[in-house]
Amino acid sequence: MNSLAAKAVLCTIPLLSSISISLRAQADSSLSGTITGASGKPLASARVSVKNLTTGQSTTAETSATGTYYLSGLAPGDYEISVAALGFDVKTGRMTLAAGGAQTFNATLTASLTPGQETEPSLSDLGFSPSQTKGTPEYQALLDRRSHMLQIHQRLGLITTAPLIATLFTSPGAKGHHGMPGPASGRELHAALGATTAGLYFSSAYFAIRAPKIPGTQAHGPIRVHKALAWIHGPGMILTPILGGIAYSQLSNGERVHGIAKYHSDVAAVTAAAYGAAIISVSIKF
Repeated sequence: MNSLAAKAVLCTIPLLSSISISLRAQADSSLSGTITGASGKPLASARVSVKNLTTGQSTTAETSATGTYYLSGLAPGDYEISVAALGFDVKTGRMTLAAGGAQTFNATLTASLTPGQETEPSLSDLGFSPSQTKGTPEYQALLDRRSHMLQIHQRLGLITTAPLIATLFTSPGAKGHHGMPGPASGRELHAALGATTAGLYFSSAYFAIRAPKIPGTQAHGPIRVHKALAWIHGPGMILTPILGGIAYSQLSNGERVHGIAKYHSDVAAVTAAAYGAAIISVSIKF
């Protein structure tokens, strides 16, 4: 081979290699998408794994702060896709990637529950975003204090249901028949249970009100319903003891329950119903 031919071959080899690489790049596929939680918020640092079912080769990527991911250089074929994130159930799926295609796979992950968590709201339920659970020591201390106070609020709220139910059951014995005075012991028991209920209720409310507020935090889902119901059972818990005190005084004087005191039972029933609904709203995931 003369020198001219050799030079031609040497020049041709890089050109062919470049063409081969270009053709292979055009044949490769890409996959992208967005990973969110059940509330619709994007999940950062979720792990997306794709496995080529023919070759067995796997490729992984992590989602960005906006919950998005991108995988390129995937050979055409059938793939198994798996999405995992801390605190969420793993989601899997299958997809066929065409040569040179750009396809999308989005997923919504469901929060995983462990025994004992079914009736307790998660940090996400309490209004914390993923970015807010990480930060400076001072910020983390603020988050810990808020979480601790809200947990006390929840536990006291659950304890309050016991004397609340007992108060409702002792109501007939307190007012007697047809509004006439009943036994004094019945009134005293009812009043004592009512006072206990009010004391526990306002103690629970204190921890909810005094819990540190996190700027930019918005309540959603069950917590939004829970807070809305507080505008019903909160005033009710104030008004019920007042009306009850008036009714107690009237019955103790041998009088029929009259005036605004007649509405004591109705207000108490509405208050108890709203309070029960508030408890249920954070005990059932929806």
